[in-house]
Amino acid sequence: MHSAVCPGSFDPLHNGHVEIIARAANLFDEVIVAVSANIHKTPLFTLEQRIEMAQETFSALRGVTVKPLPAGVLLTEFCKEVGASGVVKGLRGTHDLPYEASMATMNRHLTGLETIFLAGDGRYAHLSSTLVKEVHTLGGDIAEFVPHAVHRRLSDAS
Repeated sequence: MHSAVCPGSFDPLHNGHVEIIARAANLFDEVIVAVSANIHKTPLFTLEQRIEMAQETFSALRGVTVKPLPAGVLLTEFCKEVGASGVVKGLRGTHDLPYEASMATMNRHLTGLETIFLAGDGRYAHLSSTLVKEVHTLGGDIAEFVPHAVHRRLSDAS
């Protein structure tokens, strides 16, 4: 069985993430959505809430599971623990490549773990979790940018 990990903080999960994960599900027998904390950002949602929203969003997608990526655990170690043969990362454009390529090279150097880059759909090239949070906080309508589970949770919080 070939499995891949799609890591991220997903705070919040948006349709650009969903598109990449759905495409990864067509390429691998199993896709593990690894939800992590980002120590450099103040989260909008708790880790548990982000996991719940991802589970609801991907519940109908064959072969997709959602797991927490424990704090302080290298992605390469997590992949080894879950038996993943690779990592899938989405690229919104060329601006994402330098950072992601450095991480991919380090992961490959540490353990041989390969990273597969998927170019994101142009409809979502402008999306980032930070931008979605900002637009929502300022009262903008983000319904077309996030899955229903996220929109509902954001609406309930307002």
